Amino acid sequence: MRVNFVLSEVATGLRRNLTMTVAMILTTAISLGLMGTGLLIAGMISDMKEIYYDKVQVSIFLAEDVTEEQRAGIESRLESSPEVKSYIYESKDEAFERFQQQFSQQPELVENTPPDALPESFRVELVNPERYEVIKAEFPAGADGVDQVRDEGDFLDRLFSLLNGARNATIAVAVVQALAALLLISNTIQLAAFNRRNETNIMRLVGASRWYTQLPFILEAAVAGLIGALLAVGGLVLTKVLFVDRTLAGPIKAGIIPPVDWSAIALIAPVIAAAGVGLAGIAAYVTLRLYVRL
Repeated sequence: MRVNFVLSEVATGLRRNLTMTVAMILTTAISLGLMGTGLLIAGMISDMKEIYYDKVQVSIFLAEDVTEEQRAGIESRLESSPEVKSYIYESKDEAFERFQQQFSQQPELVENTPPDALPESFRVELVNPERYEVIKAEFPAGADGVDQVRDEGDFLDRLFSLLNGARNATIAVAVVQALAALLLISNTIQLAAFNRRNETNIMRLVGASRWYTQLPFILEAAVAGLIGALLAVGGLVLTKVLFVDRTLAGPIKAGIIPPVDWSAIALIAPVIAAAGVGLAGIAAYVTLRLYVRL
C-alpha cells in the first residue's frame, strides 16, 4: 500500500509541475548528451592515436626537377643511415592512386585534383621517431633534389591538441548545462514541496517519517533525470546514424578516422543513466534537507 502511495505521489508531482518538469528533463538531456559526446570524442582520439602514432613517418618530398642521379643519391643515403628503420619510394602515380583510394567517397575532390599534383617522395620510418631533426638536417630542403622534409608526428601533435581542445570544450559546456539542470531541479523540488505542504504536514502529524515524506520528491527528480538520460542516449544514437555513419562515411572507410561502434554507445549509456538519476536524486535530497522543512 505504501509503495502504491509513493508511486502515485510521484506521478502526481510530475504532472502538477509539467512545464518545469519538461524544462528539467530537456536541460538534463542536453548536459548528459554533451557529456556522452565528450566521452565518445575521447574514445575516438584514443583510437586515432593508436592508428596514427604506430605509423608515424618522415616524408621527404622531392622537387619537380629532381634528377635520377639525385633520387638515387637520396635512396643510397637512406639505405646507409643508422637512423632509418625502413623506407619506401612513392612515385607521382602511386601518390595519386593512394589519394584516390583515401578520398574515394569524395569524387569532386578527386576529379579536381590533377594526376601530377602530388609530388614523388620517400616515406621513412625512423628507429627513434623523436630524432626527426637528424633526418631533416641530413636532407635539407632545396638541396640535392629535396623540396621539403615533413614530420608527420609534429602534424599529429597539433591535430590531437586541436581534438583534445574540442573534447574539453564539449565537456566544459556539459558541466555548465549540468549546473543549470541542478539549479532547475532544486527550484522544481522547492516548488513541488511548497504546493504539497498541507499533504506532507498531515502525513507528519499521523506519524510518517521525514524520509517517507521526502521520498516522492526524490523519486520525481530521479525519474526526470532518467528520462533525460534516455533522451541523451537517443540523441547519441541519432547522431551516429545520421551524422557519423553518413557524413563521415568516406573518411571512416579510408581509415582516416575510426568508426563509432555501437559497443561504445552501449558502454556510455549506463554511465549517462547513472549520472542522470544519481545527480538528480542527490540534488533533490540536498534541496529538501537544506531549504525545505517536511
